Amino acid sequence: MDSPIKVTVWNEFVHERTMEDVKKLYPAGIHAVLADYLNKAGMEAVTATLDQPEHGLTDEVLDRTEVLIWWGHMHHHEVDDEIVEKVRRKVLAGMGLIVLHSGHNSKIFKRLLGSDCRLKWRESGDAERLWVVKPGHPIAAGVGDYIDLEHEEMYGEIFDIPDPDELIFVSWFSGGEVFRSGCTFTRGKGKILYFRPGHETYPTYYNEKIIRVIQNGVKWARPIEISPIVFGHVEAGGVGQTHPK
Repeated sequence: MDSPIKVTVWNEFVHERTMEDVKKLYPAGIHAVLADYLNKAGMEAVTATLDQPEHGLTDEVLDRTEVLIWWGHMHHHEVDDEIVEKVRRKVLAGMGLIVLHSGHNSKIFKRLLGSDCRLKWRESGDAERLWVVKPGHPIAAGVGDYIDLEHEEMYGEIFDIPDPDELIFVSWFSGGEVFRSGCTFTRGKGKILYFRPGHETYPTYYNEKIIRVIQNGVKWARPIEISPIVFGHVEAGGVGQTHPK
């Protein structure tokens, strides 16, 4: 029997303490809501926030983390570059990464994708329908044909990202825009999922199907055993590294 997946949910945890409408929705923080759902699903989820020493992402925390979930918005610039580099190296070594909503503009997502990750946006309470365009994918398991959200912040194309390995969800908004809302990438040994929904002023993270996707994403992104990757000069037969390049 597999051991429980060890997850760390990272969140700025600023809006929930400074904006009353957000505080009412997520009084203990978005990270606490997500971690609670994951723990109830049999995973071992802990949380980390921007204001903690090393943003809560100490070596000890990262060493026990199999999948890191990242929610950020207005304070991306406050995340220390050294912490970003530590997380990047962990992803390349196999740690899964799930980037939610406005985490598209986080340092870690942009550094791993090598792009500015810009997009169009509008905060006007649009209705959103997320269409499942890869129904056989494990991330979409149990979701059905689509997910309806009564109100969400609109994100629209063009989304300045590299072509994803897989496109799982495409959103349509009541203003007419469309958006690639569920994209997967691989960097080194690590799997990355970008999942768009989750604006802080809407109860998106109480939606059962949204939570199902995140839980599915954690299972999908969990590291698998891969033989060590050897770079640099090797002898005939591929054995033995003599010097790196």
